[in-house]
Amino acid sequence: MEYLSKQRYDEISAELKHLINVVYPKVKDDLAEARAQGDLSENEGYREARRTQAKTISRIRFLQKVLEYSRVIDPEVLPKDRVCLLSQVEFTNLATNTRMKFKIVSPHEMNLEAGKISLKSPIGAALMGKKVGEIAEAQVPSGTLRLRIESITLD
Repeated sequence: MEYLSKQRYDEISAELKHLINVVYPKVKDDLAEARAQGDLSENEGYREARRTQAKTISRIRFLQKVLEYSRVIDPEVLPKDRVCLLSQVEFTNLATNTRMKFKIVSPHEMNLEAGKISLKSPIGAALMGKKVGEIAEAQVPSGTLRLRIESITLD
């Protein structure tokens, strides 16, 4: 089971609804049009329409499974003094004295450009459950990072 923020759950639901109600009917129409053009063995338009149909069906099924096995997390029940899902964490890399700030999110919400890391990533997993002032050790491909928690906030 995965936990999602309300915002991400709504985004996935909207994408699924759009795929089912808008994209898939258009894909079906494109496929029917390509099929009507005759010989299917040499019809590149038909093959492309079939590929698009397969991709669309695959994405619909994936999103349905994500929603089926996901729950919206209530931020009110999350601990305020420990790093947990949806925590905004500021920490210092003790080796380089570099400060970083990330929000801990589910793998379906991860977006490094937006400052969101997965709780299943090496850094996210190492930070989980830690309090301000504690040191987390994250095993990354380049070695072990020692990270000191500076602040924790919930958005």
